[in-house]
Amino acid sequence: MLRLFFLIVAFLGILSDGSTSCVAAGYDPMTIPDSFESQTLDVEVTDSKRDRVIPVRVYLPESPSPQPVILFSHGMGGDREASPYLGNHWSARGYVVVFLQHAGSDSAIWRNVPLGERMPAMRRAASGQNFLERNSDVAAVLDQLTQWNQADDHILKGRLDLDHVGMSGHSFGAKTTQAVSGQSAIGGIGNATEKRIDAAIAMSPSPPRRGDPATAFGEVAIPWMLMTGTKDTGNFSDQTVESRRSVYPALPPGDKYELLLDGAEHAAFGERPERRLRSGPTQRGKRNHHRAIQALSTAFWDSYLRNDKTAKDWLTGHGPRSVLEADDRFQSK
Repeated sequence: MLRLFFLIVAFLGILSDGSTSCVAAGYDPMTIPDSFESQTLDVEVTDSKRDRVIPVRVYLPESPSPQPVILFSHGMGGDREASPYLGNHWSARGYVVVFLQHAGSDSAIWRNVPLGERMPAMRRAASGQNFLERNSDVAAVLDQLTQWNQADDHILKGRLDLDHVGMSGHSFGAKTTQAVSGQSAIGGIGNATEKRIDAAIAMSPSPPRRGDPATAFGEVAIPWMLMTGTKDTGNFSDQTVESRRSVYPALPPGDKYELLLDGAEHAAFGERPERRLRSGPTQRGKRNHHRAIQALSTAFWDSYLRNDKTAKDWLTGHGPRSVLEADDRFQSK
């Protein structure tokens, strides 16, 4: 009888602190429709003010009704084809997902370049000017999405809920995400905060090059989730695990989260479709990392772009432990 009692308690999700588990409410951030087939749309945004073209890849959800929008900014040397595991999963969960490609720091800087010259080319591309261009790309894409959402002759007409926008990115894309979602102006670079962004996820975050993290991140007003790993060091920068983790303590309390994946290297947060994973412990770990990233990011988006209470209960309760490995760490404040 005692064993039966505890089984019932576990099923109902009645926890020792009096809260209710989201498992009992049926919330699972990894559930996607069996019938879902990813549909992508490759289009270009033209920013006439800067004479700049921004290629984007849009992952469309099943529903034709207006859905929240998630933007993603790739890392150094990436492009709009990067990290399809995120675009596919988030769109399967009902989001319109828009992957930006940033000229000057995209794959064009290393394609057709001799192997020995690629790393220097990427270091040069990590410039202040490209950082500013990336920040402006975000605003330009949001402007264009607003126009497409209202255009009678566009496939995206009426499909975008631009009152609920998430911003995300990896590496240089994380720096872009931080800049447009609340980081203070640092080192003479103007404040790039985009008021249309409601929540943000930065994968492999970085402190500012100049100034202290507390000054840079102490006034972030919207929900943030940071993701990094115990081996997440910079490929062509001086970032260390410690420097990446210096961002979270500098954030003010209130809807702030940090995920630390045990053994995750810098590349664990990305994926390129033409580079299939090989067998081996590192690659198996990477697939486990992707599952954790998908689950926690989805619960975060559901919490703050859909105002889903069951998702937030899952995120702030015991839900994350159901997808994390024993030595992974997750905290919130």
